[in-house]
Amino acid sequence: MLCPLKRAACLNEPVTFCLTAWLQLCKSRKLNTFDSRHCRMFSTSTQLRTVMPAWVIDKYGKNDVLRFTTNASFPIIDYPNEVIVKVHAASLNPIDITMRNGYGTVALNIRRDPLNIKSTGNEFPLILGRDVSGVIMERGLDISYYKPGDEVWAAVPPWKQGTFAEFVVLSANEISHKPKTLTHTQAAALPYVAATVWSALVNTAGLSKENCPAKRILVIGASGGVGTCAIQLMKAWGANVTATCSKNAVNLLKTLGADHVLDYKEGCIKTTLKSLKQFDVILDCVGGETEKWALDCLKPWSGAKYVTLVTPFLLNTDRLGIADGMLQTGVTIGTKALKHLCRGVHYRWGFFAPNGPALDEFSELVDAGKVRPVIEQVFQFSELPQAFQKVENGHSRGKTVISIIDG
Repeated sequence: MLCPLKRAACLNEPVTFCLTAWLQLCKSRKLNTFDSRHCRMFSTSTQLRTVMPAWVIDKYGKNDVLRFTTNASFPIIDYPNEVIVKVHAASLNPIDITMRNGYGTVALNIRRDPLNIKSTGNEFPLILGRDVSGVIMERGLDISYYKPGDEVWAAVPPWKQGTFAEFVVLSANEISHKPKTLTHTQAAALPYVAATVWSALVNTAGLSKENCPAKRILVIGASGGVGTCAIQLMKAWGANVTATCSKNAVNLLKTLGADHVLDYKEGCIKTTLKSLKQFDVILDCVGGETEKWALDCLKPWSGAKYVTLVTPFLLNTDRLGIADGMLQTGVTIGTKALKHLCRGVHYRWGFFAPNGPALDEFSELVDAGKVRPVIEQVFQFSELPQAFQKVENGHSRGKTVISIIDG
């Protein structure tokens, strides 16, 4: 029989009713009402069971919209394939800055509320943060591979509540067991960039462990989180990697294994790259003007691919709405792809996609010593606004990590 007090805590029934029921139960079983062997301690405060500390935003804007609260809604398992993770560490990505500013709101809100049932602004208070390393606290009924107490890492989709909080809910296909050789602070630096690199270079560019040894790869703007991760994955798979960055990041990229590192401010980077042997794949983390000349560095008529991470999709939907934005996006990608296909190279867009199996692969590479997190600075949870400001200033050399629980 379920203890009436426990039933009250679960179902939020009036405590006075349940105390009476409990006394009746004790009397019928001749139990000591206050015997600790039969009565667990419990709290009658609903607030303690439904809220948690978190950094939230209540509107889009600059850094001053960030607000710390101890009353953020506790995550709930809605589907049997979900888990609740206690966050030990998270990290910042450029997408967190753009989402704080309101970038991608139209498309992301459609994903959050496909039937448009909820009122405008219902996403607030919004918790940002895509990376997480932590410990599973609770799991759904369909999950057997993971159990409470498992150390996991993951990258959270941007339409979900994020990781700058004490707890976060995730789908089982988004998580992976954390590398054993990393602390949570170290592990939190990798999931989002690893999933992005996998999506861009494996799913989009078609690279694999088997075909990489014969490939020449160029990474443009390689000193950030995605670039440093891409270099390490490609070198682990045996590719020849050339990277561009500013002068003060040259040594860093060499230590990560890049075969050639070029300072984009030294001379004409366009001329320098065109003088080199042509590439099989280009990963462009910069976009903009580089699109106008980078594709000339690819081997024509050999299946070579240019993959850019800077796309107008979310910008188009923000500016034109979902229907017109998607139409404009389709026209843009179609026009560019056809234009460059006529020249013998493939033009592609790369997007982040949560991918637990990809993180499994990275976990093995990390524990084998072939991939390591590149961390520029670690902030405490209370210093989150300062971390946002640092990332917003640009020129990152790796990742900015938020330590929520030391370790």
